Amino acid sequence: MAAVVKDVGEIWTRLFDHRPFVQGELTFFVREFQDKRNDREVERLFKIIEYSTDIGQSQLDRAVELGDSQLPSLKANVDVALSMCERVLQREGKFNTENQLKDRRDLRKTEWQKFISEMSEKCLKVDQEFLERENELKEYYVDLERKLHIAP
Repeated sequence: MAAVVKDVGEIWTRLFDHRPFVQGELTFFVREFQDKRNDREVERLFKIIEYSTDIGQSQLDRAVELGDSQLPSLKANVDVALSMCERVLQREGKFNTENQLKDRRDLRKTEWQKFISEMSEKCLKVDQEFLERENELKEYYVDLERKLHIAP
């Protein structure tokens, strides 16, 4: 029984005790950042802090000056564009596009009906012409057949 308990304990240790694996990963991680990279990240952070303070001290005032000088003209241009858009919308509102569309639809509908009626009349004429020609040909061949039988 003691052997079974010992084997179960060993199986549990292999399945659920991840300390050796985690310890190896931690040592690799620490070696990667301390040994190989040295202090590159720290140097980069110091450079970023230096750049940000330089920008904050010198460029911020310049940006404020440019904003104060350029924003009023930009606002004026935007106001002019907005008023032009409003005028265009007002002019568009004056035109009653819905009635124009309805009139055009009605016009196209009547033209279509006219076209259909003309086409149906032409089809009827062609059918009548065809029947007449068919009858003429039948009569011709009946007459020809009659003459051929009489002649011999």
